[in-house]
Amino acid sequence: MDWPDYSVLLAIAESGSLAAAARSTGQSHPTMMRRLNAIEARLDARVFERFRDGYQPTVAGEALLKAARDMREIATEAERKVAGRDNRPTGSVVLTTTDTLFASLLAPILAPFRNAFPGIVLDIRVSNDVYDLARRDAEIALRPSSDPELNLAGRRLGLIRQALYVPAETNGTVDKVPMLGLSADMPYGALHAWMKGAGLDARCVLRFNSILSMYNAARIGAGAAILPTYLADDDASLRRTGEPIAALETELWLLVHPDLRKTARVRAVLDYLAGNIRLD
Repeated sequence: MDWPDYSVLLAIAESGSLAAAARSTGQSHPTMMRRLNAIEARLDARVFERFRDGYQPTVAGEALLKAARDMREIATEAERKVAGRDNRPTGSVVLTTTDTLFASLLAPILAPFRNAFPGIVLDIRVSNDVYDLARRDAEIALRPSSDPELNLAGRRLGLIRQALYVPAETNGTVDKVPMLGLSADMPYGALHAWMKGAGLDARCVLRFNSILSMYNAARIGAGAAILPTYLADDDASLRRTGEPIAALETELWLLVHPDLRKTARVRAVLDYLAGNIRLD
């Protein structure tokens, strides 16, 4: 017999009847009867006596039920041990973020995190693709979003602002500086639309599928670029030309699936990042 067979016997014994057992397990009365008949046929023994007021286990049935209760207790004890182990912040946590967020906000705090939580191994996936947290492609996402998915739990860390930067040694007016832009397949609709609306898209001489690559090109003098202020404001090789662009503001979120947020290792990472990431 397999465990599902034993669970059928437990349900009938603890419910007292086939109808009540069917209701407690979400099965139909005929299905429960077929399963009991199949078990008794396989064993060539009657497990329950059928009375008008309910089912009572036979001697053979009592032996099977004792085994079933023992197995259930072993399984319950194993679950308790696993749950207790997960109350300690140990194990691997998969975190996804973009290249710019990793370089400027996450990388500088990794060493202190390792000192604080030596039992946690961060598996960091740097990508501009959106990982699906519901499918467990990752457990935590640090990413910009103006509209986080409703099925995810999250913490808003602040506001990402963007501005136009030119190489620090630039002379003359900004409209004479060649522009750097993003590739058409880079999923950043707001920036694409703003660049076109401002007449800057047509002036692009280089395009990139990574904001970090565009930033590195700008800082060595290849041209002007729209960049996050957290990335470029403190870079002496660049000069901001005006106030942040309101149309490009977006929120920074730490996102996690609700089923995972109370897991000790995931909660430890969430709390640490929320307390140590600074946008301004």
